[in-house]
Amino acid sequence: MRIALFITCVNDLAFPATGIAVTRILRRLGHTVDFPADQTCCGQMHANTGYRAEAMPMVRNYVDVFDSYDAVVVPSGSCTAMIRDQYPRLHPPATSVAARTYELSELLVDVLGVTDVGAEFPETVTYHPTCHGLRMLRLGDRPLTLLRQVRGIQLVELGDAEECCGFGGTFALKNPDVSTAMLTDKCARVRDTGARVLAAADNSCLAHIGGGLDRHRSGVRAMHYADILAGASS
Repeated sequence: MRIALFITCVNDLAFPATGIAVTRILRRLGHTVDFPADQTCCGQMHANTGYRAEAMPMVRNYVDVFDSYDAVVVPSGSCTAMIRDQYPRLHPPATSVAARTYELSELLVDVLGVTDVGAEFPETVTYHPTCHGLRMLRLGDRPLTLLRQVRGIQLVELGDAEECCGFGGTFALKNPDVSTAMLTDKCARVRDTGARVLAAADNSCLAHIGGGLDRHRSGVRAMHYADILAGASS
């Protein structure tokens, strides 16, 4: 299977280690992962704020860059949802490659049939299901299924887990008071778990929650679950 990594803007600019983690996981499982250098933004921010015409060059570029691959893996629920949900409506020729674009847990569990990636992470972890993965991709317990197989991990349930963290991209900028209130609630739920690590499928949401946790001096680390799965067991 020819697999390509679509890194996404947030990961490329702020969390490149997550892309490396995804590659490490798939290579450990015996797969080759390409990183096409011509990839760009998926256009989600543009499309979601009404600038659909401005998003179209990015949509067409995605098709040009990734259409030859059997699967495209994306370490982001929100960008995967943009591609799978909006691309076919914005640009019908994108329908085929959109259907072959997967969030990491979908690729591992549904396509490759893997739940144990040979990881070890001796920490107490709680998991926040981010909104696009939860509501649009319907990831369900796929990320948790993968995390449960990690050696040494202790998973604790997050209260009111399905409540939004308040980020929502430009929502946090346009509605800062509401966003901050939602963030305060989410941080309180995370602290209540006693976990030392908060995991999720989107680094954008993790940056938002992690910032709130840091301001409370909680001592909780925010980590993409791919970074946890990349830790090899000895």
